[in-house]
Amino acid sequence: MTIVKFTINIRVFGRLTLGLSQFLQQLVVELVMAKRLLRKAMVPRRSHLAVVVFPNEAAVFQAYRMLQVEGISPEHLAIVGAGYSTPDRVGLHRPMRIALSQGMRWGLLLGTIGSFLGLVTILVLSLVIAVPSGLSSITLVLATGIITGFLGTVIGALVGFLGEGSAAGIYRHHLHQGHYLLMIEGSEHLVRMARDILNHYSLPLL
Repeated sequence: MTIVKFTINIRVFGRLTLGLSQFLQQLVVELVMAKRLLRKAMVPRRSHLAVVVFPNEAAVFQAYRMLQVEGISPEHLAIVGAGYSTPDRVGLHRPMRIALSQGMRWGLLLGTIGSFLGLVTILVLSLVIAVPSGLSSITLVLATGIITGFLGTVIGALVGFLGEGSAAGIYRHHLHQGHYLLMIEGSEHLVRMARDILNHYSLPLL
């Protein structure tokens, strides 16, 4: 009877160990992905962007040609509107799409951090008090990751919708009204120079 009970305990322990091992492997993968996201978010922005709204095609094309004459390369310029680049092509996505993208990114990041903190908490408690069974420990870590992931998704969606999504929505509204956008991307000096040129010649802006 004792041998059978001991054998069953070994099997249960083996299953729990295997499950914990698989969970730790998945956690390592998620931590690597989170590290890449953090690295991408912390990289200083080297290029600057300015978007200028024009009432019609003639005005935006005049500004485009004028900036070229003043020495700004076409690779730093883009016209958005009917007959030119589409808003999605230049990154002006719909606000809801931006919110969903930011929500997924924040959810993954905070979910991974929450799972890691839950695991660390269990390891610390195991040194102080008796911890619950292995299954309960894994459940606690997963629950922490799900809760923090959900909160991260909500926060990321709100940040995306009210931040980048709000600005994109305004520009897309101008395009729906038949207006045109001139996008200028490059160094801070180049963007400032382009704005000074447009202000100097007093082109019809909105």
